[in-house]
Amino acid sequence: MSSGPVSVTVSVSRFSPEKESAPHLESYTVQVPAGCTVLTVLETIRDTIDPSLSFRHCCRSAQCGSCAVRVNGEPALACEKQAADGDIIEPLNLPVTRDLVCDIAPIIKRFGSLTPDACGFHSITDAELEKIKPLRECIECLSCVSVCPAVGGYAGPAIFAKEARISFDPRNMEDRIPIAVEKGLFSCTTCRKCVEVCPKHINIPGKAIEKLREKAVAAGFGLPAHATLADLIEKTGRSVSGKDTFLETAEEVYEPAEGVPFKGTVGFFVGCMFNARVQQPAADTVFVLTRNGYRVIIPKTQVCCGSPLIRTGFTNIIPELQKKNIAAFAGTDTVITVCAGCGSTLKNDYTTPFTVYDITEFLVKEGFEIPEAVSGTYTYHDPCHLLRGQGIGKEPREILTSFTRSFIDLKAQCCGAGGGVRSGKPDEAEEIGKRRAEMIKNTGADTVVTVCPFCEYHIHQTTGLPVVNIVSLMAEGYRRKDELKKRG
Repeated sequence: MSSGPVSVTVSVSRFSPEKESAPHLESYTVQVPAGCTVLTVLETIRDTIDPSLSFRHCCRSAQCGSCAVRVNGEPALACEKQAADGDIIEPLNLPVTRDLVCDIAPIIKRFGSLTPDACGFHSITDAELEKIKPLRECIECLSCVSVCPAVGGYAGPAIFAKEARISFDPRNMEDRIPIAVEKGLFSCTTCRKCVEVCPKHINIPGKAIEKLREKAVAAGFGLPAHATLADLIEKTGRSVSGKDTFLETAEEVYEPAEGVPFKGTVGFFVGCMFNARVQQPAADTVFVLTRNGYRVIIPKTQVCCGSPLIRTGFTNIIPELQKKNIAAFAGTDTVITVCAGCGSTLKNDYTTPFTVYDITEFLVKEGFEIPEAVSGTYTYHDPCHLLRGQGIGKEPREILTSFTRSFIDLKAQCCGAGGGVRSGKPDEAEEIGKRRAEMIKNTGADTVVTVCPFCEYHIHQTTGLPVVNIVSLMAEGYRRKDELKKRG
């Protein structure tokens, strides 16, 4: 790549509290080396156009976290992010003191610190060090805090990375669990937005939040609603109870639809919600898969994947659930899910002898019959456990745009239903849901499509709009196609 100068025009947020009540964007055009960073652009503006431009920076090597800003709406380190013509550079979504500088002092004060034994030195083993090593990568840039959707006094992802690092360190003599609970440990929705924006890619929900919740439950701090759910799963193998469930009434094997070329055999992991409370999407899944040429096997011995337990800290029976589910699908090479939480758990918390696919991922990969166009205006809500838990965002949109007459895209954001927050702290889940509801209503769509039963329930509750699983909408399109064919 050439290192010669190029002309770049960017918009930078400016704010002088003594002169104005709100920030505004100003446009600057500068000559900078091709391929340079956002920090270089900011420095060039300051050095050649406006010396009053305020921003933080220090190490220039993505180690200090000082230069974190938003570039085109997403957090990034200015010293690491490559600049592009048309960039919009703004401060993190935190209280702003001037231009790109945020007031981070109140957040920094909430970081915990290790309390060593005053009487002697405690060593740390390699295994113990490995446990906290990923958490030590945090550079306290606060990018994660600026995008976190949690409410209820939740201290923020970076604070909990530090809390976990201290709690897991045997050299620390203070019990940090009560402090973590006070800082909002059970208010995290485990949406993984913090992982998405972290320059060090630290898995704070998995390595910090969920592990701290395990310790909190062991210490008696588990939430009552979560304890009740854990008891139900331990007694029944299911997180949702009901009569005449899908697994009780469905066949164990469904052959491909008549006249459709055989493509292969797949297992169907039904999930607790679709098994008992919302059975139609499960039936629609079988219809869609057989319609596309697949033999569908539905093992009756499958049980809860354990996601509600892992997210909330009640993990004592997880090995038993994992063993039962792996045995249930023995001999199956491919397992399909239609619940984002189940899919993410099977992929990330299990070691399986089979490959797990979300149905949208599978159909796009293997090809699918295009359904008949459906009327109405649709938008798509990304379930956090699908988008960030499995990296699946394009596939549902590819399916939807293939047969909806009107589709309006929507920026991803947590709806508040995950991480046990909806069951354990419903008021907080509702507050997060109201923010998402406003975004959805602003699209003008009359129907929301998703791939998560918890998102379905929560979004319908907060918006009042119809919310459907993508397989049900596909099934509707196939049935319309059949009806039109009959009419000739």
